[in-house]
Amino acid sequence: MGKYNVGIIGATGMVGQRFALILENHPWFEVTALSASPRSKGKTYAEATRGRWLVDRPVPEKMKDMTLFDATEDIDAITKAVDFVFCAVDMPKEETKALEEAYAKKECPVMSNNSANRATQDVPMIIPEVNADHAAIVEFQRKRLGTNKGFIAVKSNCSIQSYVPALHPLMGYGIEDVLVCTYQAISGAGRTFDTWPEMEDNVIPFIGGEEEKSEREPLKIWGKIENNKIIPAKSPNITTQCIRVPVSNGHMAAVFVRLREKLSKGQITAIWSEYKGEAQRLNLPTAPKQFLNYFEEDNFPQTKLHRDLENGMAVSLGRLREDSQYDYKFVGLSHNTMRGAAGGAVLMAELFAAKGFFGG
Repeated sequence: MGKYNVGIIGATGMVGQRFALILENHPWFEVTALSASPRSKGKTYAEATRGRWLVDRPVPEKMKDMTLFDATEDIDAITKAVDFVFCAVDMPKEETKALEEAYAKKECPVMSNNSANRATQDVPMIIPEVNADHAAIVEFQRKRLGTNKGFIAVKSNCSIQSYVPALHPLMGYGIEDVLVCTYQAISGAGRTFDTWPEMEDNVIPFIGGEEEKSEREPLKIWGKIENNKIIPAKSPNITTQCIRVPVSNGHMAAVFVRLREKLSKGQITAIWSEYKGEAQRLNLPTAPKQFLNYFEEDNFPQTKLHRDLENGMAVSLGRLREDSQYDYKFVGLSHNTMRGAAGGAVLMAELFAAKGFFGG
């Protein structure tokens, strides 16, 4: 496969910066356009992010001297320079939705990190190891948009990556009820301890909109394509609490699950160990070799030790044990800006590329 030219829309934010690092030496994708808000237009990437670089490696050498476009005003120029774009803008929901549709209608596919189109019924929200089959809805979305090539696909909320992948292989055993408490890093809010000193030695038991997304989005992921739209699953019942904790990166989940079919602990850990999704079967470049990793140690997984497992794209699990009210409980961990954000979107784009959705 030849390389695809790609753009990053919202390149100066934390997720946009993470996109830049992941794509710096990507075997399939070459960054040929960067864009941000009007105040960054005409600046080089290095200039626009000076004093605002928030991730753990420096600005990529091959991008630091690239001149930034205006994400909204320069759509024509951007779409002429790329085969598709990654979108990570910081804009109101309706503006984001309109912007993504504008790119798609210019025949430019959009791989979105934003939440604006997650509830749109013909927009696939894909975890490549879980619901790669939802890519088929693009055919119907293109008819609605009146496009031949353009479409929008979104990645899911970052916090659900720490537990939906673990639950998915158990769905065939009749998951009835799920209770989840997530403990979410400050980078999920686009912040660092330098920019959010109030989070040091602190826990905030509220993240706006997060619990609603955490309860609703898994049902779309487990849904079915019917009548030109994705119909969300009706079960399991999911209830969540989402808490911000003083951690730089890594979302952890404490999960309680009730099953119709009784499984032993050994059966569940074997199911996790053996599970492979479409991303592994296709050997996509950023896919983890071992998607679900179970640790027997009582004090694992730990955020600092395991969030970067397989370049931050694996999911770590531990503390599986029987529960007095549910059947089982366990802990999950994922890297929120890798698996949960930019990395998940890049993996999703690899899936679409491998299946020929970008042409070429």
